[in-house]
Amino acid sequence: MSFSPNSPILCNLPRVTIVGAGRVGSALAQRIAEKNLADVVLLDIIAGMPQGLALDLMEARGIEIHNRQIIGTNDYADTSGSQIVVITAGLPRKPGMSRDDLLKTNAKIVVEAAKNAIAHSPNAIFIVVTNPLDVMTYLAWQATGLARVDPKGLVARHRIMGMAGVLDSARFETFIALELGVLPADVKAMVLGSHGDLMVPLSRYATVNGIPITELLDAATIERLVERTRNGGAEIVELMQTGGAFFAPASATSVMVESILLNQSRLLPVAAYLQGEYGLEDVVIGVPCRLGCGGIESVLELTLTDEETEALHTSAQSVRQNIERSQEILGNNK
Repeated sequence: MSFSPNSPILCNLPRVTIVGAGRVGSALAQRIAEKNLADVVLLDIIAGMPQGLALDLMEARGIEIHNRQIIGTNDYADTSGSQIVVITAGLPRKPGMSRDDLLKTNAKIVVEAAKNAIAHSPNAIFIVVTNPLDVMTYLAWQATGLARVDPKGLVARHRIMGMAGVLDSARFETFIALELGVLPADVKAMVLGSHGDLMVPLSRYATVNGIPITELLDAATIERLVERTRNGGAEIVELMQTGGAFFAPASATSVMVESILLNQSRLLPVAAYLQGEYGLEDVVIGVPCRLGCGGIESVLELTLTDEETEALHTSAQSVRQNIERSQEILGNNK
């Protein structure tokens, strides 16, 4: 018996490029492929590494029951036609380092990655994961040319965003669930602000099956969980000693990719460029957004207390200062 398949029909399948084949990038490639969301191009500057990871993931397809193509490459030409580009490339944190300590090195890496990627995928939506995340998202937005002003005086911000709030909110939800001994899926929380020590977990919006946690936990316990959320990444870095978190960041990014590719219009906290929302201009900061096939469909402005507004503005000011520092770094190296 012989098997003679018909001539293959070329389909326009969605493609996601991941720049950076480290722990976050490779875990994200696995998430996307095994969720059957898109074909994946895994790019890295280290020869052989993305190719080896891609082959390893391809060999698991029959076990995981999916038929997605995973390509490993060192050439941006292989990323052509991507619907989404995720930038994870850059140095990870080490014990004792803050995300801001990575500014100088990672700024150059992200700018180069953004320019190369958009040259081959001019219509792509960009998700930035590299730290310090809010600043890197702003730099990528500039580097891609999406910062250009259109005739109406607006700029294209819907096609670029940073992954932060989904991860930080998931951490807050995890700590609440552990404290109460409840199912994590029953906990919902929202974290705004920068991806760092000045993030703004909104305990008023945290619930367990619709019940506010203020009805279930005392103020001191809630504040302890808020502080643990703010230091969630650093806690993992200190425990591991050799790098930072990668499973949860990959899961958080895959949720964003899924909402965009499947046009789910999910309301998710992401790092977005603001044009007056929350009283903030020309800064990237974490806020709730609807994500669909066009990227950021809208920014939701929550009604915040004076204290929450002040905390968000303090967080934004820190990001703005680091943006200015990064502009000086890049300007001195042109």
